[in-house]
Amino acid sequence: MAPLPVITGLGFVTSIGHDRATVVRNLRELRHGFERHEFLGNPNIPVKVAGTVKGFSFPRPNWRDWTWPPQFEVDRELLRGLAPHGVYALCALQQALADAQLAPADLTGGATGLFCASAGSPMLLGHFLEQMKAARGERGNPMGIVSSIAGTLNFNLAAHYHISGAVCGFVSACASSSHALGYAMDEIRLGRQERMLVVGAEDMTDESILPFASLRALSNNPDPDTASRPFDRRRDGFVGTGGAVALIVENADLARRRGARVYAELAGWGQAGDGHSVAASHPEGTGLAEAMRRTLADARVAPGEIDYVNAHATSTPAGDVSEARALHAVFSAAGARPRISSTKALTGHGLSLAGAMEAAFCALAIAEGFMPGAAHLVEPDPVCDGLNLPRTSLDAAPRLVLNNSSGFGGSNVCHVLRRPA
Repeated sequence: MAPLPVITGLGFVTSIGHDRATVVRNLRELRHGFERHEFLGNPNIPVKVAGTVKGFSFPRPNWRDWTWPPQFEVDRELLRGLAPHGVYALCALQQALADAQLAPADLTGGATGLFCASAGSPMLLGHFLEQMKAARGERGNPMGIVSSIAGTLNFNLAAHYHISGAVCGFVSACASSSHALGYAMDEIRLGRQERMLVVGAEDMTDESILPFASLRALSNNPDPDTASRPFDRRRDGFVGTGGAVALIVENADLARRRGARVYAELAGWGQAGDGHSVAASHPEGTGLAEAMRRTLADARVAPGEIDYVNAHATSTPAGDVSEARALHAVFSAAGARPRISSTKALTGHGLSLAGAMEAAFCALAIAEGFMPGAAHLVEPDPVCDGLNLPRTSLDAAPRLVLNNSSGFGGSNVCHVLRRPA
């Protein structure tokens, strides 16, 4: 029998909290993390709301000006090679390791690997390129590349923690950290690694979020209480956010031997492409539907056994319709009605961070005994008729949970999490 991967540690730096207790409370009570935000100091920009990461400040590219909450330790020498989201990631991973009762010394020796996901730091990359151009190429920041490009998390975290197992970064847009988690599961199921650290993170900067306005993907709703409303008829785009989430995934036998608490078992995962558009989801949701079917098959569960679905739904007009149709194809067609919600109504869309963040939320739902409601949903889109979209959270522990993610180019990734036996 293949080794069973389980989640033994979680760490959070998010718009709805930087510790497990706060995140659980806000998920249960459907409290969002949105604030009014002026992008680029320009009041004429129609995008007015962001999922802010409280207590962290990155006002300029110079790391000497950065600040973070006092409960986190960030080594100044390490800081020189980090992007803002690298600081988030380090703080989230510190939490996750403490949560799993692991010390840095436990990560060495080759049995532990690290899979990360981020888009890099547009703020730092733009700054360093402008510096280089201003100097006509005669000088530049020696840490510019490793702090700003898409692999910055795995570069820095692997070196800092002396990880000699599998180390890799994943770049598939908003499915990136879901890919990281899926392939981490496989590393354990194939017996290649005993433990995997999975980290997703993104900057919460104007440069990371505002470019999506050109795609008409961001909400222009100025009210933080209603700007993100997945599946609602009046939704007009997503609310951007940043932060980091870290998950410790281990072989269940290892977790049992060392007496670790298990949040959830990772029962299966799957992926499928849309083969349709560079940016838009397939209008019928065919790729996501196939990814869900493959995930359920991998986990050996039927649609009717799923209790809760954490939908990818970002609050964009086209994307939510696509996912609703995919959910109908997999669940309604089988006579199944799992509870469905998108926690992006509370956090905003964390881009490549989203999949890991929402998988961690699913693990919390299983461990803490609740299912988040569909926040800010007032008038469901007619395409959602027949889907179970409860407005309030339910104080009951799901046994089986499905987590959905979709990214540019039609990358669709899903996971099934199961309550520990």
